Amino acid sequence: QVHLVESGGGSVQAGDSLRLSCVSSGRTFSNYPVGWFRQAPGKRREVVAAISWSGGRTYYAPSVKDRFTISRDNAKNTVYLQMNSLKPEDTAVYYCAARRSDRYGTYSNDESDYDNWGQGTQVTVSS
Repeated sequence: QVHLVESGGGSVQAGDSLRLSCVSSGRTFSNYPVGWFRQAPGKRREVVAAISWSGGRTYYAPSVKDRFTISRDNAKNTVYLQMNSLKPEDTAVYYCAARRSDRYGTYSNDESDYDNWGQGTQVTVSS
């Protein structure tokens, strides 16, 4: 089982930056694609960014492209989401998820493809 734990969330002002981390406390997830998702109050969960197992391929939602960067350090069993120029509309609970059904696979922007999820970390951006 891959147990994912997110950290790095918090309350910031618009324009600030945050870096989220996702660490596996169980088995390694370095061989699997990982995605970051978010869910704002009253809205459906949506993909933010995703990365292939090697880190060589990435995907970004149009709303965060050029502001957010997903990366991974497989030696540390950690995936990061660097979030710059934060906006109030980025306020949400952020989740990381691993796609353990696709070892050595590429990314997916479909949450139904992910089968291991963390508990989430809250990001609040005020104007």
